[in-house]
Amino acid sequence: MRLVQNASRRTKHLYVRSAYLAVLILVLLWAMLGNTPGGGEVSYRVLASAGATSFAWIAYLQVGLICVIAPVFMAGAIAQEANPKTWDIILTTPMSKLEIVLGNLLGRLFFVLALLFASLPLFALTQFFGGVPGKSIINAYIVSAGAATLVGAIAIALSVSRLAGQRAVFTFYVSVVTYIATTIAIDAWLGSRGMGMGPKGSGVTLVTALNPFLAIRAQLSPTSYPSADPGAYGGLAGFMLSSPAAAWSTFSLLISALLVGFSTLTVRSGGLRQVTQNASSAPWYRKMFGLSGEDEEHRPPRSVWSNPIAWREAAARNATLGRMIARWAFVILGALTAILVVILYHTGTLNMNDFQFIIKSLVFTEVFL
Repeated sequence: MRLVQNASRRTKHLYVRSAYLAVLILVLLWAMLGNTPGGGEVSYRVLASAGATSFAWIAYLQVGLICVIAPVFMAGAIAQEANPKTWDIILTTPMSKLEIVLGNLLGRLFFVLALLFASLPLFALTQFFGGVPGKSIINAYIVSAGAATLVGAIAIALSVSRLAGQRAVFTFYVSVVTYIATTIAIDAWLGSRGMGMGPKGSGVTLVTALNPFLAIRAQLSPTSYPSADPGAYGGLAGFMLSSPAAAWSTFSLLISALLVGFSTLTVRSGGLRQVTQNASSAPWYRKMFGLSGEDEEHRPPRSVWSNPIAWREAAARNATLGRMIARWAFVILGALTAILVVILYHTGTLNMNDFQFIIKSLVFTEVFL
């Protein structure tokens, strides 16, 4: 209630809601006008085709906006609730552990779901032109809601752990974008190698059910992006290949439930910070980077430049454990990826087209970040 009441008064959230609906309305109008011939009468068939195309555009756009907006709204949970003092106040209330976790999750998720369902009249308007079944609209909303719920559950789990702070907000956002871009690139590569469904092997793959954009694509483009026939494959693979949208929604809700359950078990015990804390000496991973324990009162002196403000920005702020791990992990991962791609190309495992596709995907991900 505190989150909903306080955040509802913020002008920033009003601007976000207004901009969200304005973008969807403009794209819908642009798609309708661009797919109908100007002048003269328009047949029902042309209207139905324009309505279906417009619905596909705003469905993709809605998933994209939700994936961008949800981390922004959930970042507040990481930056604010990760403060131990904030949790000290919350834990003094008579609420149970589950009520604390669900209250934070639903309070943050309320604004994202409100944005999502605020566009429902706009989607219903596309049925006026025909060509858009109601089932497709419901599936689009379920996929988007699953993505928002999963992002929210991850943010709340990071907040409850007490291991993340404001520095993790950017990392959280980058991780979401990187995951979406990486799964799209892997799916495109598998389709180009004929490892998907359909007669040409360019359809649904196992990665489709792991990405909301690909799950929506399987629903909106069954001809160009076909899925497997029901019963053609058994077990979990059959479920992912025949119903990727349902698989994505199921996986996102299950993972969210697991994260909520884990957060419930650790919320009153101090989170992972308290479980892994060792006040007697510095942990081995901090010693590896030359850092002292977090609670130690003394540390080796450091030489400060003539400009202390510039020194703090360049050296001290980047000398935290999280930033050092993130920086070196990014450098090592990028170097290993480049070396592996070059080796696979020169050994003949990758042909020229695959090599160029991987390079383009890496460059696209870097530019998007």
